[in-house]
Amino acid sequence: MTNDHTHEHDHDHEHITIIDEEGNEELYEILFTFESEDFDKSYVLVYPAGTGEGDEVELSAFSYKESEGGLEGTLSSIDSDEEWEMVEEVLNTFISEEEE
Repeated sequence: MTNDHTHEHDHDHEHITIIDEEGNEELYEILFTFESEDFDKSYVLVYPAGTGEGDEVELSAFSYKESEGGLEGTLSSIDSDEEWEMVEEVLNTFISEEEE
């Protein structure tokens, strides 16, 4: 999922390190997390760290399971169209609330 979103927020962000298929570590900022009772999963939306204010960013979304202690977890890609539609709906609601 790619979603261009102009980034103009002024809060402290949490960071997450994601290791890609080649073993490269990338630092991302967490836009927000949420839980879905329908899918019984937690989700996180992230974008590359260091993105300047007003820059267009490429958002990525993952489902995740937190390990005990909550500092680490396992990210999984989102495979079903139903999950993507739900994630996009939550994102659109988030964006419209941020713009108000």
